[in-house]
Amino acid sequence: MPKPLIALFVFVCILDLVILALPWLLARRGVLLRRTKFGPALVFDSEANGHSLRLLNVRGTFQSLSYTSDDDWHELVTLYHQYFAEVVDIAGGVGSACVIGGGGFSFPKWLVAHCPRTEVDVVEVDPAIIRIARESFFLDRLEDEFHAERDGRLRIACADGWEFLRTSERRWDLIVNDAFSGRRPLGPMGTEEGARIIHEHLERGGVYLANLICPLEGRRSRPLDEVRRAFGREFAYLYLIPERPEEPRRLGDNVLVASDRPLGIAKRYRAA
Repeated sequence: MPKPLIALFVFVCILDLVILALPWLLARRGVLLRRTKFGPALVFDSEANGHSLRLLNVRGTFQSLSYTSDDDWHELVTLYHQYFAEVVDIAGGVGSACVIGGGGFSFPKWLVAHCPRTEVDVVEVDPAIIRIARESFFLDRLEDEFHAERDGRLRIACADGWEFLRTSERRWDLIVNDAFSGRRPLGPMGTEEGARIIHEHLERGGVYLANLICPLEGRRSRPLDEVRRAFGREFAYLYLIPERPEEPRRLGDNVLVASDRPLGIAKRYRAA
């Protein structure tokens, strides 16, 4: 056998061994590796500002953060989730909510723990992500302590969020789009058709919240302009709460709020 082929064979064998050993090596360092529909997922713990955190990274992108202590495992870590919660409070609470995009179930956990009269539907397309949320992001603990699934206050659907919403006959007081969709931050729900479908599935005076991941200015802010136009035509009131108003060209988790009633949100955030 020619030497180049022998070298290639040895290299492939070593590579296979490394790949086979990778989960064990990561586990030795406290990192959990799982396969998901969208690529490898890593779950690991860290610390920040005196808090213990758990992180979910899917194919190189951070998708969820959770506190891990007994005092705050159902509290919200990220700023945009905290804005979501503030808007719910400003709206006077909600009786029903549909959250599209489960991930680590950060916002659904907060709704169940802090809004005892709210019924929550969560739509997550990847069954592996739901398993990770149960095992590592306290979704099982949520059920143990609040019995929300048993009592019908938390319902989890493993389905495509857009198809679930488009074909549903239900209406909610709150619809939340917390899904990730590549270069189009809101996917089909950021289009004129998406705005119309969302509007049709909200109760009168209902509220729509979305995590709009893009800069506020520059070439990459085009999705923001498209969403503003689409939702500005469909809803009477539109607000945009930026994550980094002082750095408008940086990527940020910006909160889009749409409703047919005025909300007690500062006028400087009016987007339409």
